[in-house]
Amino acid sequence: MILSHAPVVKKIGMPIFYCSAILFDLDGVLVDSTRSVERHWRAWAQQKGLDAEKIMATAHGVRAIEVIQREAPHLDARAEVREIEAREVSDREGVVPMPGAAALLASIPEGQWGIVTSGTRHLATGRLRLMGLPVPKVLITADDVANGKPHPEPYLKGAELLSVKAGDCLVIEDAPAGIQSARAAGMKVVGITSTYAAEALSHADAVIETLAAIHVTLNGAGKLGVDIR
Repeated sequence: MILSHAPVVKKIGMPIFYCSAILFDLDGVLVDSTRSVERHWRAWAQQKGLDAEKIMATAHGVRAIEVIQREAPHLDARAEVREIEAREVSDREGVVPMPGAAALLASIPEGQWGIVTSGTRHLATGRLRLMGLPVPKVLITADDVANGKPHPEPYLKGAELLSVKAGDCLVIEDAPAGIQSARAAGMKVVGITSTYAAEALSHADAVIETLAAIHVTLNGAGKLGVDIR
């Protein structure tokens, strides 16, 4: 069985998705780090004499190296990523687990979920451990792909490492770039309005306000039933 292709009604009469695995974005989905991310990107932009508003309009959900290469091609992108990462890793102010994240992850059998993030592995594992959340066996980071979101490569790699067909994965995302990446990979997507308004997530198959709206059950065949309430 693959994911249900029944018409999706948002907000009212939410669907049940059937899948073999769930792939989560990290920042804005499992960890509330938006204030930290914005704080450091804005500080970096000011230091480099760049337009912070222009950077923030597209930085969420995209690999830092690609943001820097696009907005500041005159800089050494890898060196700048290391600088920004060092600031973010040590910053705990305002960084908290997303409500319901721990309970939701605990409800999914090991090996049937993973994380696909645009952050580096060092930053991702640091945030998960800081928040007391498990580090999954399948963790796709900026270090693991040649093309970041919105390219489908990150989510396709997540499905591959979970040994699941791409079309049999459900993705939880907070950013338009991540939604585009997942849909390009042939996956269904649930958007969460933690970073963007619902209108910006209109290409998702369903939109929720909190992870508490997601309820996961396991059937006898090992499939996950993901009930959006």
